[in-house]
Amino acid sequence: MSMIHVQNLTFSYPSSFDNIFEDVSFQIDTDWKLGFIGRNGRGKTTFFNLLLGKYEYNGTIVSSAAFNYFPYPVPDKSRFTHEILEEICPQAEDWELLREISYLDIDAEVMYRPFETLSNGEQTKVLLAALFLNEGKFLLIDEPTNHLDIHARKIVANYLRRKKGFILISHDRNFLDGCVDHILSINRADIEVQSGNYSSWKLNFDRQQEHEEKTNERLQKDIGRLQQSSKRSANWSNQVEASKNGTTNSGSKLDKGFVGHKAAKMMKRAKNLETRQNKAIEEKSTLLKNVEKTESLQLAPLPCKSKQLIQLTDVSVRYEGEFVNKPVSFKVEAGDRVLLDGKNGSGKSSILKLILGEPLEHTGTLNVSSGLVISYVQQDTSHLKGRLSDFIEGNQLDEPLFKSILRKMDFDRIQFEKDISHYSGGQKKKLLIAKSLCEKAHLYIWDEPLNFIDVYSRMQIEALITSFQPTMVFVEHDQAFQEEVATRTVTL
Repeated sequence: MSMIHVQNLTFSYPSSFDNIFEDVSFQIDTDWKLGFIGRNGRGKTTFFNLLLGKYEYNGTIVSSAAFNYFPYPVPDKSRFTHEILEEICPQAEDWELLREISYLDIDAEVMYRPFETLSNGEQTKVLLAALFLNEGKFLLIDEPTNHLDIHARKIVANYLRRKKGFILISHDRNFLDGCVDHILSINRADIEVQSGNYSSWKLNFDRQQEHEEKTNERLQKDIGRLQQSSKRSANWSNQVEASKNGTTNSGSKLDKGFVGHKAAKMMKRAKNLETRQNKAIEEKSTLLKNVEKTESLQLAPLPCKSKQLIQLTDVSVRYEGEFVNKPVSFKVEAGDRVLLDGKNGSGKSSILKLILGEPLEHTGTLNVSSGLVISYVQQDTSHLKGRLSDFIEGNQLDEPLFKSILRKMDFDRIQFEKDISHYSGGQKKKLLIAKSLCEKAHLYIWDEPLNFIDVYSRMQIEALITSFQPTMVFVEHDQAFQEEVATRTVTL
């Protein structure tokens, strides 16, 4: 067991005027299983890069542990899998590699296939297995669940639960609950470490916010009351001061000693009120610095002219003569939110592309209602780059509406001036979701919209969909989101 000490850490990118971290201090145990959470763009991956020594910073980071990073870069994916794994952990025996991948439900035969022929889920699993075989290394795991189906996520969570010594960035609430024993959270004003899983952390965080809200309300009332009392005391003091050289109503001279005593008493009362007011203001200023406000999003779906929008009957998509899915039949009616579920590679994205009108070879029949307007959120964000203004113009978006949606999804105004290629993965995905929310459509097709998206925005999007009830066909492996949003599930 050893500790990682972070003391007075301050960091900003050379091209940025705002600090990612500012004078933050905390420490973590290298035996812990840490879940690392926070809003998109708050600096989770940046912190990993600081631990890896990639950037200069102010403050200190002290650790006796060496670090490994996931996803491990594989420049040449045409090589055999066992060659790549032996390079990652050269001290591991073959039987150890086979044992580890068996824990992750991977057949031994993948070891003797080119790495590029493995599915995304298989690649994730074998790289994790190899990295954990490097003894003495503390593993920095950056969003391993992207593109993993629910079954694979459960397998990886069970695997991680048996391990120790890692920090895991993930926004999947169920996944975090299944494998971590501590939470490292980047909040608005600080970074905190707490024992427990995501659910226990969220419960404590909400309780703290509720307590601070009530304290804030009480102090606000106290400050208002003290201000009124202070005004009255000031008026009384002024009246007494003015009467020092005056007379009573009966014409007799005032006792100057009595007047002076009363003036001093009024002054002391005013000072006490001022001290109490300043103390309440100071206490109030320490509250609600970490509150995460999520404003309601809006959507304007087009009314459907007919009840049935789409009908698939025994549809199978074929690439280069090979079917990617077994025949599937389902229909989409107005108000449906159809979840396409299934393992990676089962053809979910292919079915979505077919509905979108891509000329894919297929069997069976697909009927799409005439004049159907579709809004699409795709998986891939690698094409996003350039100025935000060009993105808005190229997609013919309402600029004030689009930027308003981004602001509600926790974009700072300074982000609008940056090149999109410098956005985090979650910020790029929010860009595509905001674009879709600007589009008036009969049907919304979203393909894994939540990859990289932070927890608060996930709940914000859930609330939007349940409120406006658009007609949707979507693929998403976040189980909590599935349960909240889907009205029907089609399994491929």
